[in-house]
Amino acid sequence: MSLVARNKIDVRILLADDKVASVEILPRVRPPLAGVFAGKEPSTVLNVLPRLFALCVAAQQTALLSAIETARDEVITRATRQQRIALIVTERIADLARSLFVGHLTLDVASAAAIRSLMSELSAFVRSAQPAWSSAQREATARIVAAMAALGLHEGEALRSDSPLALRVAALNDVDVKSISAGHSFLSVADDPNITKRLLGDDSTFCYCPDVDGHVPETGPWARQVSRDRVPLGPFGAAERLMARINEVLRLCAWLKAGAQIGAAEHGIIERYKLGPRRAAAAVECARGRLYHAVELDAQGRISRFEFLAPTEWNFHRRGPLVRNLQGAVLTARRREDAVHAVITSLDPCVAFTLNVREVRDA
Repeated sequence: MSLVARNKIDVRILLADDKVASVEILPRVRPPLAGVFAGKEPSTVLNVLPRLFALCVAAQQTALLSAIETARDEVITRATRQQRIALIVTERIADLARSLFVGHLTLDVASAAAIRSLMSELSAFVRSAQPAWSSAQREATARIVAAMAALGLHEGEALRSDSPLALRVAALNDVDVKSISAGHSFLSVADDPNITKRLLGDDSTFCYCPDVDGHVPETGPWARQVSRDRVPLGPFGAAERLMARINEVLRLCAWLKAGAQIGAAEHGIIERYKLGPRRAAAAVECARGRLYHAVELDAQGRISRFEFLAPTEWNFHRRGPLVRNLQGAVLTARRREDAVHAVITSLDPCVAFTLNVREVRDA
């Protein structure tokens, strides 16, 4: 069974004298998982989950499993938590690295070969994940770091000016639409209490059209960097988001190379929340942003209610980051589609979308 075929967003841009007058987003049709999961044994749902989601599968499984365990009042061991964090980090590196290839280096043959080598090493690492950090995993991490170096990515160093990614950053700066930071907010673990208590609440529209106290924050690598570094923001756009992805890949590789210790892990990467008797939620930081799952179990331990909130619902909200980036921007005829495309893919390189840019013409 697959429910991803209709997972597409329609973006419609209306221009007046080359200035964006309006941005309309027709959201994707979310898979009807609440009805699919109702009455099912949790083990059955967990087994079928990889067939329902094409992206961030480990994060989806971890979020649901963590919510179920918390609803059952189960306590996991430190070793299990370490294994899950390492798995999420590995998947994030793989997905972020893949987005560099698909979104930015598709036509670079040398980079494609290096990316394929990196993907192969990461896939092998995920398959060999063990509860305890082993010498084999350290060796696999060393190969991952070497594959990153082949792409010109070195921890603590700036991109080589002649490297394909550095040239891509420069190209994005040339065509980019910069957003004024004052109008933006960024999702973080601090927002979890507000969000998780609403996941199983009475507002049936929340998981389709979420907000945090009326605001629609951005989520993903750039949001994580802003929340972590807490530095003053200037105008930003696709180039800055690309650099955030690159920096995150390097930072996560360094964490793996250092032994994947829980104490040095990213704050809030996997969080669990008890919401009441047999009710709980979990949040996981996946490559695309912060992911939430919530469950309610019946007296027999079966799933009676399930809700999920994906990064897509924040970044492509009708009042969200994409709209804020584009509203009022000046797009010349030469750069229109390129600029809009750059903003969309900077928020999520994996999102499926259609784009329609047209001008208002005076009568």
